[in-house]
Amino acid sequence: MSKKIFSGVQPTGNLHLGNYIGAIKNFVDLQNNKDNSCIFCVVDLHAITVIQDPIELKNNIRETAAAFIASGIDPKNSIIFNQSLVPAHSEGSWILGCVARMGWLNRMTQFKEKAGKDKEKASVGLYIYPVLMASDILLYDATHVPVGDDQKQHLELCRDIAQKFNNEYKCKDFLTPPEPLIQKHFSRIMSLKNGTKKMSKSDIAEGSRINLTDTEDEIVKKIKKAKTDNDTLPGNEEGLKGRPEAENLIGIYSSLSNQNVADTLNEFGGKNFSDLKNKLSEIIVTKLSPISKEIKKLLSDKNYIDQILEDGAAKAEGISSKKVKKIKEIVGF
Repeated sequence: MSKKIFSGVQPTGNLHLGNYIGAIKNFVDLQNNKDNSCIFCVVDLHAITVIQDPIELKNNIRETAAAFIASGIDPKNSIIFNQSLVPAHSEGSWILGCVARMGWLNRMTQFKEKAGKDKEKASVGLYIYPVLMASDILLYDATHVPVGDDQKQHLELCRDIAQKFNNEYKCKDFLTPPEPLIQKHFSRIMSLKNGTKKMSKSDIAEGSRINLTDTEDEIVKKIKKAKTDNDTLPGNEEGLKGRPEAENLIGIYSSLSNQNVADTLNEFGGKNFSDLKNKLSEIIVTKLSPISKEIKKLLSDKNYIDQILEDGAAKAEGISSKKVKKIKEIVGF
């Protein structure tokens, strides 16, 4: 069965191994299935829910697009664009925001986490951005959306908005409630310094993450210094319980090797972490070095990246503007 895939990545800069394994690697696999049609969006409108440096944001938009392309997403086979180039996203968001309910948004746990204790100082955009996310998805009649655990609630909201719109305006099946594509394995890559914390660009410890633009020497050094425990590696998955650092390194190796955890544990069970780290450094360098070099090459030609985003935006506009036009007709504009 063919799937219409939509997914977005925020242009926050410094994309790392966690972004690659948890999202971009999966995007490439989805694109390479000939039955799928894929749209990958650099969601720059979402990025400004917190204040951004304008020059840095522009560079981060290009870097995110370059990371997509360098990782194997082909602009000839998939649509790649940045959200702000397509006005339909904002226009659709306003109309759908009039369908969404405050009670629904009040239940969004991610807003509570990001806003912290002083939510009165959070931007309105941060509060309502799940409605924009719904607009992003629904304007393309996406049937499936790759999501991590932190976005499942937002996708449920998207489904609720679609169903309420269809019911309120008596237009059955007009907006398609999307299904989640949940990556069962390796969706969360943890910090190299703390196996209980997600790998993040905001972590002040540079050694906590492998950046997609790191050199081979930097990768080797970071893996060498990655936190471990004092035991040898277990021979089965039961033995990983309560050992977050071991579980994380085994997971990274398994994902990049395209094998399951059981096979990795068969390979390293009873061995020391140094054996795993040596092999892990090799495979990360093998997988990421070509991507890193290609990102740097692509970013040296800003006009090329901008042209890909503009071409993608023209294709995206061709789809989304038609949907918004129909939405406006349905609501009576």
